Amino acid sequence: MSAANDEPLRYTIDGQAFTAPPLPGGLYIVSTPIGNLRDITIRALQTLAAADIIACEDTRTTRVLLRHYGLSGQLIAYHEHNAAEQRPRILEALDTGRSLALVSDAGTPLISDPGYRLVADVTAAGHLVVPIPGASAILAGLVAAALPTDAFFFAGFLPTRTVGRKKRIAALAAIPGTLVFYESPHRTAETLADLAETLGPERPATMARELTKTFETHRRGTLGSLAAELADEPDPKGEIVIMVGPPEAGVAEPGDVDALLLRLLADHPVKEAAQQAAAQTGLPRRDLYQRALALKQGDGGDDDAA
Repeated sequence: MSAANDEPLRYTIDGQAFTAPPLPGGLYIVSTPIGNLRDITIRALQTLAAADIIACEDTRTTRVLLRHYGLSGQLIAYHEHNAAEQRPRILEALDTGRSLALVSDAGTPLISDPGYRLVADVTAAGHLVVPIPGASAILAGLVAAALPTDAFFFAGFLPTRTVGRKKRIAALAAIPGTLVFYESPHRTAETLADLAETLGPERPATMARELTKTFETHRRGTLGSLAAELADEPDPKGEIVIMVGPPEAGVAEPGDVDALLLRLLADHPVKEAAQQAAAQTGLPRRDLYQRALALKQGDGGDDDAA
């Protein structure tokens, strides 16, 4: 049902029908379930029932949710490939006072999903923007990870290539909070191995998959233990969330730092060894580079990082 006609705006839960109040014109950012269809709020159902237009990534996916709750509505596709074409149409609809609900395939829109530029354009045009909060894989994974939650950093998907991935991980290493990543199943083992190598194998970590679904799992351990386990297994199935605990506070002992640098120098050039040591200890990279250079020269090797 549309807010533009006089018919009741209905949705159903377990076969019982409810009436939704009409919506003022504007853009509504609606969170939807990440797996379990019952993880939706009453407010989200009311919004979807009353919206004049529902913009979604994949109309087929969204129709499954709508059918489950007895909803009907005008669906339009809005995704990264057609966003530039659809944004003017959406703004035109809002200009006429219509209400539009934006949903992603699962979870909260704009979190590793398209929508940021649309929200920016809508607010710039002076239209109402209303968040309708709900499910998010980030928070679902984090609260069950047994890792610190007082500060965390969501880094989205890491680069697909090893060099770029390690560089990005190193840039995040010193953040004083839990790191949260999304990852594809076929890259999970490689990513865990790169995280262990760059951040250190003893950093605590949790890998969650299939959150809210029948085969939901949470594997807790260290980066080293998880990387070793995944290396000997088939690729996991389902959506993956990887969480890594923050670096330990405190200053490493000089002898420990030298041992770490020597171990890294066995497989890496001086610059990269210093970068990884900085990621694992929190010590200044410049100081570690000078120490690694001295250790390398003391071994009789050449500086291969110039």
